[in-house]
Amino acid sequence: MTQLHPNHPRTARLQSAFLLVIAAGLIPIALAYGVVPAKSLPWLFGIDAQNVPTRHIFRAVMGLYLGLICFWVTGAFNPTLRIPALWSLFVFATGLALGRLGSFALDGWPNALLVAYFGMEISAAAISAWLLRTPAPSPQT
Repeated sequence: MTQLHPNHPRTARLQSAFLLVIAAGLIPIALAYGVVPAKSLPWLFGIDAQNVPTRHIFRAVMGLYLGLICFWVTGAFNPTLRIPALWSLFVFATGLALGRLGSFALDGWPNALLVAYFGMEISAAAISAWLLRTPAPSPQT
């Protein structure tokens, strides 16, 4: 990919746009995990979510996703939080992808949706890393 100049105004716009695209894309996934897990999880993943501990875990995961999404949206609009938001997105996507990679090695291949998630996580991590290599200028105080 082309290296953007760190002081180029397009860099900040790309960073913000990327944070917003990722946030918008993860909202439906987060809600699918936790709003009505007893209905969504069997349909999406074949997971029985009739018991309280399973619903509890997936609602906690939904909360984690939504909390990070709020941080990424804030970072998209607040220049002082943009780089930390990109770092948290990089860590989030990389951690998920590495966990899935371990599962592929230990458990075999899951359904196509989870393989697609893996591809999106690798892409998000790579784009985040690229955007972090070209930081936007810090706001003048």
